Amino acid sequence: MPSIFAPPAYTQRVLRRELYLFSLYRLLEASLLALIVFGPGEALIGEPRDAALATAACLAYVPAAILLLVWSRRTDTRMSEVALVGVSADVVIAALVSHAMPQAVPGVALMLVFNLGAAALFLRLQASLAVAAFASGAMLVEFVWSRLEGPSADRPLAELLMFAFSFFAMVTLTFLLGERLRASQDLADRRGAEAEGLAGINELIIRRMRTGVLMVDGTRAIRLANEAAIQLYGDSEHGLDGRGLAEVSPELAARLSHWLRTGESDDTPMTYGHEKLEVQPRFTRLFNDSDTVLVFLDDTSLVSRRAESLTLSAMGRFSASLAHEIRNPLAAINYSVQLLEESPALPESDRRLVEIIHQQCQRTNAIIESVLGLARRERAMGEQLELVAFVRRFVDEFTRLMSPENGQVRAAGRERPLTGVFDPGHLHQVLTILVQNALTYGRLPGEPARITVAAQEREGRPAVEVVDRGPGVPDAIAAQLGRPFFTTSEHGTGLGLYIARELCRSNGARLDYVPVPAGGACFRVTFSGRNPLLARDGT
Repeated sequence: MPSIFAPPAYTQRVLRRELYLFSLYRLLEASLLALIVFGPGEALIGEPRDAALATAACLAYVPAAILLLVWSRRTDTRMSEVALVGVSADVVIAALVSHAMPQAVPGVALMLVFNLGAAALFLRLQASLAVAAFASGAMLVEFVWSRLEGPSADRPLAELLMFAFSFFAMVTLTFLLGERLRASQDLADRRGAEAEGLAGINELIIRRMRTGVLMVDGTRAIRLANEAAIQLYGDSEHGLDGRGLAEVSPELAARLSHWLRTGESDDTPMTYGHEKLEVQPRFTRLFNDSDTVLVFLDDTSLVSRRAESLTLSAMGRFSASLAHEIRNPLAAINYSVQLLEESPALPESDRRLVEIIHQQCQRTNAIIESVLGLARRERAMGEQLELVAFVRRFVDEFTRLMSPENGQVRAAGRERPLTGVFDPGHLHQVLTILVQNALTYGRLPGEPARITVAAQEREGRPAVEVVDRGPGVPDAIAAQLGRPFFTTSEHGTGLGLYIARELCRSNGARLDYVPVPAGGACFRVTFSGRNPLLARDGT
């Protein structure tokens, strides 16, 4: 299967560097030849046969070596052309120097063997063999030329044959070795690129994991933290790398120390962040004998939300079937109340009770419809409501049905009209839930509850607030408000605030808990906005 990672273009870069070194070596050879020719050459190799030819070859070779060095540095040239031209010049100069200075023939031949082998790294096998044949032919021409000049230049033919064999053997072995090295280097670079790519993918996966990951070294310093861990600790700007674990989370550092000492992990969830996420830490060593520890921070609240979603889905189906069962006796009660209301024998003192029963039957039916609509995610039928008058009507109706011993509920807030968009039945149900909760939890020991329902304008938006003068809500409980099935009462279901929040959400509003500095609690329903054309006070 082909690799998904492209191999790096190492070949051009490495071979061009080798070509430059080869050209630099050629310049060194030319300099050595110039030293021999223009220096004390007789003391080194004896008197040359043709000093003029040696001088001409030297004067031609040094500039050629410099030009080839400059040519090899250009990136727009083909390396095979530079190598072929350079080794051809080497062969010609070697033949001329061998004829001009017969005593230097073995040394020149050895140097030429290296040049031929180096050139084979940049040429194809056919071209390399052709260059070896050219060098053998040049040495043969020089051998015949020397034999024709006289017996003083007589050299054995076996020397020429050994030179030719060395040329062919060197270019062949160098070419094969170069192919093997290039293939090995290409494979190594390809594997390196794949490993680097896989490491990058692994790092990306770790950084994008929803599970927080911390890598802590033996000094309890954080060496790596993924995005989930950074967001969990609320330091996305500066990151966590290099910081001490005890500085970031003393509780987590204490649990890590306990795990390192005893090998036992505390599975109790910890609470982090503004959203009070429940996180369960897990520890594992990076290696068996390593002090580096990986800390996995599992978000247990995600599992809880999924469980809640499944539970609420089941509750929605259950409430749909239950609503149909409740409607039948409710309809019978409502019909019986209507018949009782039409009875002429009904005393006037009991007609008010019949009216209350009839109103509560209608309200119960409206609540059933709201719960069903919530389960089916039906859209709310929003209307333009005058909130000040709505709040007053709600308080009057609620106080008529409430026992005075339970406390006091009063309407407050502004006197001028305030318009908001909300389903009236939904708003009535939301306020009922909030006031009932305030009566239950918003009272000081031994004192009656004092509840205020007020229509206000907050940050340019209409709002309705339910405020009590009780002990308030602790921070640990405030983070759980609105979660389904969460309750601090053994008789509660934990669905009241959840239904109120979902009803507000379906109407485009928001339900927030606001602590009261002087003591007590405030639940604020902030509407999505109001129509300025319907505002009567000009504000």
